[in-house]
Amino acid sequence: MAVGRHRPNRPSRRSVLRRGSGAAFGAAAAALVPGCGAGSGDGVGPDGRVTIELWHGQTDTGRAAIEALVKEFHRNHPGIRVDFGGGVLADVMLQKVTAALASGSYPDVAYVFGSDLAGIARSPQVVDLTDTVRSGSVPWSDYWTPAREAVTVNKRVRAAPALLDALAVVCNKKLFHDAAVPLPEPGWTWQEFQEIAKRLTDPAHGIFGTGWPGVGDEDTVWRLWPMVWDLGGEVIAANGHGIGFAEAGVRALETVQALARDRSVYIDPKPGSEQMYQVFASGRMAMVATGPWQLPDIAQANIDYHVVPLPSYSRRPMTISGPDTWTVFDNGTARVRAARTFVTWLMQPRQDVRWDIQAGSLPLSRSTQSLPEWKAQAAGTEGLGVFTHALESARVRPAHPAYPQISEALGEAVVAVLLGRSSPATALRRCADQANAALLIPR
Repeated sequence: MAVGRHRPNRPSRRSVLRRGSGAAFGAAAAALVPGCGAGSGDGVGPDGRVTIELWHGQTDTGRAAIEALVKEFHRNHPGIRVDFGGGVLADVMLQKVTAALASGSYPDVAYVFGSDLAGIARSPQVVDLTDTVRSGSVPWSDYWTPAREAVTVNKRVRAAPALLDALAVVCNKKLFHDAAVPLPEPGWTWQEFQEIAKRLTDPAHGIFGTGWPGVGDEDTVWRLWPMVWDLGGEVIAANGHGIGFAEAGVRALETVQALARDRSVYIDPKPGSEQMYQVFASGRMAMVATGPWQLPDIAQANIDYHVVPLPSYSRRPMTISGPDTWTVFDNGTARVRAARTFVTWLMQPRQDVRWDIQAGSLPLSRSTQSLPEWKAQAAGTEGLGVFTHALESARVRPAHPAYPQISEALGEAVVAVLLGRSSPATALRRCADQANAALLIPR
């Protein structure tokens, strides 16, 4: 029983903050100002039915899943019609929504990456959903902490959770067996990860111990944050005026440096990390840090695999989640009310579990996790329970407008260390100079 969709058909959520994203946020800052006109029409037809527009951002199986849910919503809510519009994929949703807000013609609901929400939420047209989610049939506290934190900006809920994931390590059991190396267990350390990767590297047969994205995009960066957090660092310092990982970042980069020095890490030179995953799927990589979305591809490749939580320095569990959102925009009272009804309905466990199974999400709430459908999904998918359990200790990146610049600076540092072009300390100093300058810009 496969979880999620085939990876190439899934929005490439890890690549959203590549080079140029900071410019996109800058454009957003210029466009998302008071005075933008509302979308056209109040959405109320002659029969009193309200029509709202949804930019779902999905392809293939994800699109089929949301279309099926919308059909059911129509049956249960005859007074509301949800139209699909925009023709926008999730990877370019930020740019499309920014342009739509500037033109005054924008959707009622859009699928927005959690890492983009802080920039989008600066627009007065983004609806505050604080009261909506806290008055729902499922207690807000029942939703996983990463899901709640990802949609909260300045202590206000600015979107509804849409999709949830987490990072863990998937191991190729055959390569471990052939090298007589025991499979790792929960509570292992990054030092042990480094040693295992070195032992399992076999240059003569083109086998790598592990892999790391090497283009400096968000996929390069987000793997480092659990290491930083475990070492006591933060993305942004408590005073908000500088980075919070000046020391922890160096230590984390030293681990990256050790992997590169041992030549045990495959460095993926292309955006999207597809080559790294292809190397793993071909049986030539022992360990890869990934999310539940990759399990179908791994199973399809007939890899006998084992899933274990991310290692840490402290032996305490620590991982990262990258949630996405349903963001609601103000096109008048009737359409806002209808959009609130729609996203609230999507979040409810009976709908959430269908979306999770078909679209590759982890359960948004503990209520969804307890449903028989999800239990069957977890029981039928090797390792899926490890990802779900990881949500207990998962953290999210801060919802801050300067995050794209911080990510870009750290991405350059990680790549410089991976390629042996810089020491961890020097790379982190350059990162700090760029990121701190971005944090000083008034927003």
